[in-house]
Amino acid sequence: MLNNPSADQLIFTCVALAMLTFVVCFRMLYMRIAEMKQEKIHPQAINQSYVRSQTMKDSRASDNYNHLFEMPVLFYVLCGLAIMTQSIPGWMPFAAWGYVGLRVLHSWIQCTYNKVMHRFTVFCLSYALLWGMWIGFGISFL
Repeated sequence: MLNNPSADQLIFTCVALAMLTFVVCFRMLYMRIAEMKQEKIHPQAINQSYVRSQTMKDSRASDNYNHLFEMPVLFYVLCGLAIMTQSIPGWMPFAAWGYVGLRVLHSWIQCTYNKVMHRFTVFCLSYALLWGMWIGFGISFL
């Protein structure tokens, strides 16, 4: 604990998003191993991503795992900068929890029924929220 409730909340949001990444990774491994056993695919037969994408039928969890290393990186950087500079606007922890919630929803959609327009809507909301967080953080220095 940093004796700063706002900083603590930002740390908790980063931990929550990291935990989501670990859960999705576990789901990816579970699904991949199950499919490899069922289809009798030797691990060496899918040693490169392009071969794996042509061989494996269910890439939902794998795709989501990769997505958790794209836009969320900007979230982690923003939270780190806010904590380092000790410039955490009062709205930021709430927005950060909103972002994490949207990423959880995005992961759930993609790893389960994977309806593209539902996933895309949630992605756009999370993108807009993160963009707004960066703009708001930048403006807080003016």
